Amino acid sequence: MKSYQSIEAYYQQLSDVEAEKLQELHEIIKKAAPGAEEVISYGMPAFKQNRVLVYYAAAKNHIGFYPTPGAIVAFSDRLSHYKTSKGAIQFPWNEPLPATLVHEMVQFRIAEDMKLNGNKKT
Repeated sequence: MKSYQSIEAYYQQLSDVEAEKLQELHEIIKKAAPGAEEVISYGMPAFKQNRVLVYYAAAKNHIGFYPTPGAIVAFSDRLSHYKTSKGAIQFPWNEPLPATLVHEMVQFRIAEDMKLNGNKKT
């Protein structure tokens, strides 16, 4: 696993098209979680409140979006178009990002995070 010091450093290793698409996802997440800290965790860009809310990463044929298993279960009815696993969703490079769905999943993760932390944001 490569180690990056910043999200910008992560983007520098991508093609312009990939970096632009990830930046679009980044902005969707940032609007949904304006108070979250932007970090690199497990070698991927992530947004953190008390715990990491979501991760995302570039893969060969898709963008990996990692909102944790609870969000995958909660939104399973709206994820049938995408390949998913226990904690990951694959957004194909050649399709528009589902901005509303991502926003709602991030909001779900914020609520989950606050509940796990006794409704406190630290």
